[in-house]
Amino acid sequence: MSVNEPGATAPGGPRKARIDRVLFSQEAIAGKVRELAERIRQDYAAVPGANGTGGHGAPLTVVGILKGAFVFTADLVRALGALDVPLQVDFMAVSSYGTATQTSGIIRILKDLDRPIRGQHVLLIEDIVDTGLTLRYLREHLMAQDPASLRACVLLDKPERRLVDVPVEYVGFQIPDEFVVGYGIDYAEQFRYLPYIACVRLEPQ
Repeated sequence: MSVNEPGATAPGGPRKARIDRVLFSQEAIAGKVRELAERIRQDYAAVPGANGTGGHGAPLTVVGILKGAFVFTADLVRALGALDVPLQVDFMAVSSYGTATQTSGIIRILKDLDRPIRGQHVLLIEDIVDTGLTLRYLREHLMAQDPASLRACVLLDKPERRLVDVPVEYVGFQIPDEFVVGYGIDYAEQFRYLPYIACVRLEPQ
């Protein structure tokens, strides 16, 4: 989840938005997903008990964060499957309160995991990490459930906005401090359907 989620809404309702420019094309995103999947496959192949290695390990548990990461999660899961990585998938949904373009760090779980993750190797999938507050909260929430390991994979990283240090083991792209949409990421439930990632401009109130 990012500040693009509908839980963060400016007083008076969302402003009109328009596409300003494309940051990453559909082809660039697809290439990055394949690259991330290969890195993940290699890393978990070296983890004792992960991915069924040695015939006794549990499959990797992928946890996608709704709604912004649903497209990224689906594509990454398919890419991992194509590399013969055994896995299972679960989802969480959280809400972060604040304005339309800035989170307050006050986070509420709207949907928790369907299955326990105790003893599982867990890969958390997020669309954007900016302040780091939401990702830190999610990591703490999941670590409290005693997984065997926990790593995070984010498609987009806004390092300029970081307020807290939080581990991010896999990063797709670093982006400037601009508002982005597409590839599952929205503004006021618009633009999720775009196959690319673009910057948007918000019209004055």
